[in-house]
Amino acid sequence: MLRGLTTVNLFADDVPAAVAWYTELLGVDPYFSREVAGRAAYVEFRIGDYQHELGLLDRRFAPPGWAAGVVGSMTYWCVDDVEGAFARLLSMGATEHQKPTEHGPGFITASVTDPFGNVLGVMVNVHYLAVLEQRS
Repeated sequence: MLRGLTTVNLFADDVPAAVAWYTELLGVDPYFSREVAGRAAYVEFRIGDYQHELGLLDRRFAPPGWAAGVVGSMTYWCVDDVEGAFARLLSMGATEHQKPTEHGPGFITASVTDPFGNVLGVMVNVHYLAVLEQRS
């Protein structure tokens, strides 16, 4: 049923500020942007080994019932160094949501709340790395 990650959308009241923050974090510029009524409404990055889509959506277009603050599902992005990624996120103004935690050999997670109220998870995951190795 679930074939793979396609797009993760995060919400922000100030999309240009969110774009600047994520551009610095990711080290890439967005590849797609859409305005509504002269304001940035949706901006999308392609990131990672599989070029997954990370979208920043103006909070005014959030689904009904979604309020400002922490909402939604927990999404983890594969990183090589959870401690390093966590420290970098904190240094950029994110706040701790869950400190780095080992869940067994080869599985370490951490999460932060970005400056725009979204939870961003990072993870070392041996299954992800095994799939990536098979593609080589």
